[in-house]
Amino acid sequence: MLNKKRLIILSLVSFFITSDFVSIAQTTKKLKTIVVDAGHGGTDVGATGQYENSLRSKEKDVTLAISKKLVAELKKQLPDLNIVPTRTTDIYQNPREKADIANNAGGDLFLCIHADSGPLKTGRRQIGSKTVTRYKVTYTGKGKKKKKKSTPYEVTEPVYEYYKLPLARKGTSVWIFAAHKTADKLKAIMKEEGEFEIETSSDSTYSNFDFNTPEGRIKAQIYAKRYQEKSSKLAMLVNDEIAETGRESLGVNQRQTGIWVLQATNMPAILVETGFINNPEDERYLNSDKGQQELAEAITKAVKTYIQQTEGSRTASN
Repeated sequence: MLNKKRLIILSLVSFFITSDFVSIAQTTKKLKTIVVDAGHGGTDVGATGQYENSLRSKEKDVTLAISKKLVAELKKQLPDLNIVPTRTTDIYQNPREKADIANNAGGDLFLCIHADSGPLKTGRRQIGSKTVTRYKVTYTGKGKKKKKKSTPYEVTEPVYEYYKLPLARKGTSVWIFAAHKTADKLKAIMKEEGEFEIETSSDSTYSNFDFNTPEGRIKAQIYAKRYQEKSSKLAMLVNDEIAETGRESLGVNQRQTGIWVLQATNMPAILVETGFINNPEDERYLNSDKGQQELAEAITKAVKTYIQQTEGSRTASN
């Protein structure tokens, strides 16, 4: 009976804490910092163009070029925001380092730029022929007198070369951290040390907020859920803007194995697979100034719409 009473009391406490915090979190704080991550880099090449007659492009180079244009476009259209790139040169950063850069910058949005790929089938074609000597084996005699005789003869055989067939799949997709990975996002929130900014209209700050308390853990869980919802919202907006360009948009997806930089960043986060590097049309698009700029502008437009929908109007250049 006593345990039942305790359970009821704890449930009521949890309810009031949750209700109180949800009411606090209804007013979204002003977005101040956007982190742009160019996927891979340095010794981590990422996907490469491998099909026959490909441009042999490397994902790390494509993502850096697109990210630079995205950073420039965000600064141009949202000059009052702080735009932080994780890298501006061809250097290696492991996913933990990328997440740390975003978290230490106090990012409010995390935009990760990648290029997709897929398994390639192998084709073959005849490029000539060659003469091969073979041997016909016969036997004479029986028993201990049985003898083996090999008679040579020549045949013509085809000579083949093998090559990688290009990927048929193409288009841009957007990814968010999987719902079942919310626990990992929760860890990122609870790793916060010192001040933690609670979303209120007055931008108030809780000093040394303790997420290890029952109240703190409930609040962290609410934040993890809100980050999931905000990530999904932004991802859908990016997908819609990509579709407006005429490119094939492949929708919003959740990778079941999880993506570290999306899970370990203490903010809403999306990953944009800008195109398939092993598809000829996509590879040319991703390597072109026109394609890179178009993607940068589409993502920027989605971010602006996201800001308008979550916090109202904001002064921005056209």
